[in-house]
Amino acid sequence: MRKRNESVSLEHERFTSSAPAPAPAASSSSSHPEKGFSLRTTSLRFPGAAAAATAGDSGMKRTLGRRHGMWFRLRKVVIWLLGIYIAIPFLVKLCPAIQAKLVFLNFVRVPYFIDLKRPQDQGLNHTCNYYLQPEEDVTIGVWHTVPTVLWKDAQGKDQLWFEDVLGSNHPVILYLHGNAGTRGGDHRVELYKVLSSLGYHVVTFDYRGWGDSIGTPSESGMTYDALHVFDWIKARSGDNPVYIWGHSLGTGVATNLVRRLCERETPPDALILESPFTNIREEAKSHPFSIYRYFPGFDWFFLDPITSSGIKFANDENVKHISCSLLILHAEDDPVVPFHLGKKLYNIAAPSRSFRDYKVKFIPFHTDLGYRHKYIYKSPELPRILREEENQTNWNNEVQAQQEKTWFKNTWI
Repeated sequence: MRKRNESVSLEHERFTSSAPAPAPAASSSSSHPEKGFSLRTTSLRFPGAAAAATAGDSGMKRTLGRRHGMWFRLRKVVIWLLGIYIAIPFLVKLCPAIQAKLVFLNFVRVPYFIDLKRPQDQGLNHTCNYYLQPEEDVTIGVWHTVPTVLWKDAQGKDQLWFEDVLGSNHPVILYLHGNAGTRGGDHRVELYKVLSSLGYHVVTFDYRGWGDSIGTPSESGMTYDALHVFDWIKARSGDNPVYIWGHSLGTGVATNLVRRLCERETPPDALILESPFTNIREEAKSHPFSIYRYFPGFDWFFLDPITSSGIKFANDENVKHISCSLLILHAEDDPVVPFHLGKKLYNIAAPSRSFRDYKVKFIPFHTDLGYRHKYIYKSPELPRILREEENQTNWNNEVQAQQEKTWFKNTWI
């Protein structure tokens, strides 16, 4: 009996040891699903869920880290830009030469990689390139395009032939270009072609410091270069009419030149101003790239250094001392020299006593035409406008000659 009981006990112990252990009692959170479940319980039941949750936390931290780094870099860039924006006015004030460079933009040479010694590469195969020397250590590159009717005769000719042909029975236009670029600029070349087709000699050049011309740019130097070329033309053109055409910044050079010519009593036959301004200070205020125009002390920081550099281009003052026909061309959609400046210049010139014997005309070009700052040459009305101006100039010259003859006769009688 005792042996039997012992064997039963041993079997019970073996059975108990081999049976699985009872599951632990569920926590209050697992027994109440609506309150959420324990991550530990879930991890026991679903081991992959814990890894996914951990990976999600890591991904979120990396995303937030990237965003934080991006915002930090962006803030750093903004601070740098703001610092540069604030520093530039002080730099310009301390170094006025910087502002002069920004006015002239002579270091911007477009189009690039053209050989100014070869105007035929720009489609001007009736044009001669040569160099003049207005002053010691100053050399300027000149292009002379003959009228289209002389195109065949011009083939293969040298500089002497081009100089001599200035005395042929054709009017001459001295073209003064604006800032930036060279005499080989695309829109300038297209204008030469138009004027040549209308029967004009076109003489243009790069001021000292522009293109392949040698020298340091300045307003007085540019004006002297223009005077030298004008005298060079007059010495060869005989009695042919000579007109001066200035564009943009070149209008400032043109009025400087014509004022000096009128003061020495050798005025041109007419002055043509395309996209003119009143003076460089007003133009600088109105220029679309003048991002500092609302900056406190704008005049002191930016405009005064221009004046202290000897740059004025005072068209509004010059026109009061000009005695020849004046034609102003301006597009209403001009984004560089605002239309209202050209109109203002006309309003100053028209009542001036210096123009009492001459015609002052203002020709606007509507916004819909899209001529903007440098495409007035595309206007189909341009030939008519110039022909009328030429007729008016001839009439003025005849009247003036008759008046001089009458005065001379009365004086000696």
